[in-house]
Amino acid sequence: MGERVSRWPARLHVVTGKGGTGKTSVAAALALGLAAGGKRTLLVEVEGRQGIAQLFETEPLPYKELRIAKVAGGGEVRALAVDPEEALLEYLDMFYHLGAAGRALRKVGAIDFATTIAPGLRDVLLTGKVKEATTRSQDGKRAYDAVVLDAPPTGRIGRFLNVTAETAKLAKVGPIKTQSDSVAALLRSPISSVHVVTLLEEMPVQETLDAVAELKALRIPVGRIILNATRPALVTAGRVTKAELKRGLAEAGLPTDAATVTGLATEVKDYLTRQELEETLRAELTETGLPLVELPLLPRGVDQAGLDELAAALMRA
Repeated sequence: MGERVSRWPARLHVVTGKGGTGKTSVAAALALGLAAGGKRTLLVEVEGRQGIAQLFETEPLPYKELRIAKVAGGGEVRALAVDPEEALLEYLDMFYHLGAAGRALRKVGAIDFATTIAPGLRDVLLTGKVKEATTRSQDGKRAYDAVVLDAPPTGRIGRFLNVTAETAKLAKVGPIKTQSDSVAALLRSPISSVHVVTLLEEMPVQETLDAVAELKALRIPVGRIILNATRPALVTAGRVTKAELKRGLAEAGLPTDAATVTGLATEVKDYLTRQELEETLRAELTETGLPLVELPLLPRGVDQAGLDELAAALMRA
């Protein structure tokens, strides 16, 4: 138990990555892994995609914390899809006591107007809700042992998390600034950690490197780089001759005609080129000085068994 906590010491885990890298699956697997042993975790999404509901094959999530998974040892994962409009209504009620009046604003479109002309307000509301869940206490103890945020992609992560700069454009004093300052303090504390998901492909790796540099410049703690959908090396030799391929085909009882051997030789050459590129990209990521976690490719796709496999791999890392 203690070993698992020391490997993932933060209480708020922000998961980002270029679109298509599997960041939602990784966030869900991390929430499952951190819930093992009787823990309670909250998995949060803020992009309105209902990615968590699709992943767990449930109905679209409301603006409410609902249990979506039980974990061995008595743990559980709850999920929350944060809606900016509902978060603003909650904010207005909390700080200005505008319960009914706030709901009336929604009917005339004022809330949508407000978050459109001041997009920084939207991010303050979203991150503010995540902060509240992370720090909330019930009966003298934390409501959640860990909160995992399926965050916006790497191209937007710096602006999304740098709420202080965004709020400075909206307000110099008052509840909005106070809330953004408290969120900024949390995001820059040891309680928080941002993990970046990538594939061993050039564009995702470059976006990962850019995001890591941006987050470090913002003094936001970066935890791990997670290499998703990796495959074990099928060929370890630097060069495979046609004679070796022909011998291997024969031993496997497969055709050994010239066309088959030549075609296989071309595939092996392409594979070794790809493998060399992956090693170069892995080396670039290693130079960041951040721990790398490798997750396997799931041939059957990301189902519940696949999520459990990823969760176990994350907890071993």
